[in-house]
Amino acid sequence: MSARAESLEAACDLRFGQVGIACVRVRRVDAAALVEELERRVRSAPQMFNRAAVVLDLSHLPRLPDDGMVDALLEAIRSAGMMPVGIAYGTSETEALAERMNLPLIAKFRAQYEPGQGDTATAQAPAPAAPAMARAEPAASVETGTTITAQQHTGSAVRSGQQVYARERDLVVAAAVANGAEVIADGSIHVYGTLRGRAMAGAQGDETARIFCSDFRAELVAIAGHYRVFEDMPKEFEGQAVQCWLDNGKLMIARL
Repeated sequence: MSARAESLEAACDLRFGQVGIACVRVRRVDAAALVEELERRVRSAPQMFNRAAVVLDLSHLPRLPDDGMVDALLEAIRSAGMMPVGIAYGTSETEALAERMNLPLIAKFRAQYEPGQGDTATAQAPAPAAPAMARAEPAASVETGTTITAQQHTGSAVRSGQQVYARERDLVVAAAVANGAEVIADGSIHVYGTLRGRAMAGAQGDETARIFCSDFRAELVAIAGHYRVFEDMPKEFEGQAVQCWLDNGKLMIARL
């Protein structure tokens, strides 16, 4: 390559992708209690939560804390072993706060607070790192009214470090999902194989979404941000065909 060609070559690529980020929704301003709660979560599943990227969500407080308290909350997150990477969008005051804190507003959470959207659940559970996207085969693109066919992933297993995401539709996986792999859908998820990794349905806040699995051994399952990790799941469901759903904000699991 000539010197001129090298000088014209782009220094980098900039792209947006799907990256799992946890949302720490603060319900009372108490940094000590926040550290205690987050440390408990990290201890329950260290491989999942240790050094996990998280967004600080202050939208459920009656008023924004002052800058000093926000600093204390951010430090509480770091002390627990997690890594704050931004602030969830709320109002123009939140935007000004993020600027003063020199932190970004995470666009993924913006739609939850736009007028007319109502109160939605927290963001999807965390992924330790940005995963590689596995290829997924969409079903025939047949639409009837607003109904969109499910996205399908068939053939090879979803391997560790891979992610399959079905945007604005259900996801059907006719293969195994390995440890460290992720399957995510804005709708429901159907896994016709062994689920050892993470399954996150209702990724944009749909609390009616469900997860169905024929061989349940998941590291984590989540619906509209409400999650349970392997250590918290009854052992009687391991290896069974199960479904997961939300009941008044609690994630339920039962045999099919």
